[in-house]
Amino acid sequence: MAAKRSGGQGKRSQRIGVSLQSVQEPRSETPLSLERIVATAVEMLDAQGVEGLTMRKLADRVGSGAMSLYWHVDNKEQVFDLALDSVLEYRGSPQTVESQDWRGEAVHMLEDWRASMLRHPWSAALLPRRALGQNILNRLELLGKTLSRAGVADADLNVAIWSLWNYVMGATITRASFDRSDDDRAAAQQRLEHLSERYPTIERTRLLLDNDWDGAFRKGLDFVLDGLSPRQ
Repeated sequence: MAAKRSGGQGKRSQRIGVSLQSVQEPRSETPLSLERIVATAVEMLDAQGVEGLTMRKLADRVGSGAMSLYWHVDNKEQVFDLALDSVLEYRGSPQTVESQDWRGEAVHMLEDWRASMLRHPWSAALLPRRALGQNILNRLELLGKTLSRAGVADADLNVAIWSLWNYVMGATITRASFDRSDDDRAAAQQRLEHLSERYPTIERTRLLLDNDWDGAFRKGLDFVLDGLSPRQ
């Protein structure tokens, strides 16, 4: 009889265990993977920003228990690192072989870097505070090689790389956070016209009406690269 009771209890325990598992860990249609976690985190960051991402919300979004995420990532900080690095991947310029046009390669990569961050505005604010992942390191290595090939000496290479970093980051953060309507800018320019004796230059160039962000970035980049070009 004791053996029968033991068998019955074992079966009940198995049924209870299965039942608890189904409650605690609902199965999602798509198997949980690191790639899926990162892709979902990017979607949430795009929609809600950094403050909107928590491990519980992420688990709900992928349809798993919160604890299941920890089989793939250590914590939320690692999710941030992986999401950030994923949006900064660079697939290279259309040029299939190494080009002699170092400037064109640099411009293509830097414009792509800016465009990637503007598609994911949270990334520009997060990048300076996070560990540098493989994709951003690949960009910096490519940039260093390109500038070195252009004739920038090793003694000046770090300064050149950080100067371009500062330019891209500054331009991107400004564009992503600048939130003024056409009417706001027109009103500001009109006020400036009444102060033209004090601010004659920026009133004359109509600075506050200039919203050619892409054109300004490209031309400003030319100014920076002009200073890095080998002197004849």
